Amino acid sequence: MTSILDTLRQSASNQPRRILLPEHYDERVIAAASALAQPILIELPEGQEAPAGVEVFSRRSDAEEWTAKAIAAFTKARAAKGMTTEKATEQLRNPVLLAAVLIKLGFAAGGVAGIQGLGLVPGAKQVSSFFLMELTDGRVLTYGDCGVIPDPDSAALAEIAIVSAASHQRLTSEEAKVAMLSFSTKGSAEHPRVDKVRAALELAKQAAPELAIYGELQFDAAFVPAIGEKKAPGSAVAGHANVFIFPDLDSGNIGYKITQRIGGAKALGPLLQGLAKPWMDLSRGCSAEDIVDVVVIAGVLA
Repeated sequence: MTSILDTLRQSASNQPRRILLPEHYDERVIAAASALAQPILIELPEGQEAPAGVEVFSRRSDAEEWTAKAIAAFTKARAAKGMTTEKATEQLRNPVLLAAVLIKLGFAAGGVAGIQGLGLVPGAKQVSSFFLMELTDGRVLTYGDCGVIPDPDSAALAEIAIVSAASHQRLTSEEAKVAMLSFSTKGSAEHPRVDKVRAALELAKQAAPELAIYGELQFDAAFVPAIGEKKAPGSAVAGHANVFIFPDLDSGNIGYKITQRIGGAKALGPLLQGLAKPWMDLSRGCSAEDIVDVVVIAGVLA
């Protein structure tokens, strides 16, 4: 059985992208860089040789030119907040911030580290996240948002649903079937939290009328065909969902960890969405292999 990561690695190798890894001071990043197709480190300590095939930005002949472009762009973008060339020059000594601005300028296709300075994709109002959950039977689900927005309102939840569906389709090539999760299924309970999910559903339908989306649904009605048919007869999504939108960060975080730890699923994420360019964050406990995995995903999304 071919895993989703194997599929994504093949896709990334077919169209290799330049991915910036600014945290050069971390040994895990150096180890990950040596395993990637077109990795770029911002810099390396003087005298340290770069791994074979790894580009080092600070050692490029045009590094000063790109840095000057970054300073000018950052100054312009933050001018309304009092940014000056001098302040921008100082702040861009931070390699993570410099990498973000370089990506925005087109120097690279994406990056893995922090997100300041990159900006949002046109039309987006927020950064959210999703997890790719690869089940033991090979099915791949998308869970959102499990890592960024603690308590989204209806408008935020609708946007999370739409961008999570797009992320799922981009990475899996499957049509997204989106379930708006709740402790209620189609009116089985009444509560302001249920109302929030219902309102989010209507907003998502208005913004993306072509999207296969349904709610509100309890998880079993969204996931198990027999229960979906019983609780929401005639729905193309109930019982067949592959994108699950949780009403808040509590339920999303708990849900993905239960799926991972009890269900044995492989969890890839949190993967950020809504940014102008692919940019992935990682936990402090991540391994070099984890970094490689998310760089592969960033390359596919670029």
